[in-house]
Amino acid sequence: MAEHPRADHQVRASGEDREHAAERLRTAAAMGWIELAELDRRLTEIYEAKTRGELERAGRDLPEPGRTDTLVVEDAPSSRFAVSVFGWFTRQGQWVAPREFTSLSMFGGGEIDLRDARFTDREIRIRVFALWGYTEVVVPDDVEVEVKGFGLFGGFGRGAARRKRGAPRIVISGLALFGGVGTRAKPARQTP
Repeated sequence: MAEHPRADHQVRASGEDREHAAERLRTAAAMGWIELAELDRRLTEIYEAKTRGELERAGRDLPEPGRTDTLVVEDAPSSRFAVSVFGWFTRQGQWVAPREFTSLSMFGGGEIDLRDARFTDREIRIRVFALWGYTEVVVPDDVEVEVKGFGLFGGFGRGAARRKRGAPRIVISGLALFGGVGTRAKPARQTP
């Protein structure tokens, strides 16, 4: 027997429900959808709400934040650099990318995959140095990307470069000396 769709509105709100609703409001304020005075009023509604229906009313006219609206977090970076000498490194999965990340591949290679990463800032810089080696940088396809590296007797790919106004920004720079740096965009694998 199916539950009546309105029955969920009468269910008591949990602390987790309240925090999710409050985070949605904070994201809306950060995006400029609501002003700080309205944020304060709506947060009061959320923390006084008894049911899920009351929580829903506090965010009634706000769009659900998209994936790129929640990419920037206040967490500490997972790592700031990666090195491979006669070997291979991989930085992928769920991690927090710092404002500046540097990699060095010498007679080796590596992969920096940002599809599931969160960022510490709206703009992050990835510096890649491939000396007689190869590094690939994979970026999510819903962010702005600028590639401005240099290849000397090597190649620095610009396959991921594109403009996506309003989204977080990744700047990829560096040097490929007798080696290569590849860049490509792929769909993000997860939602926050």
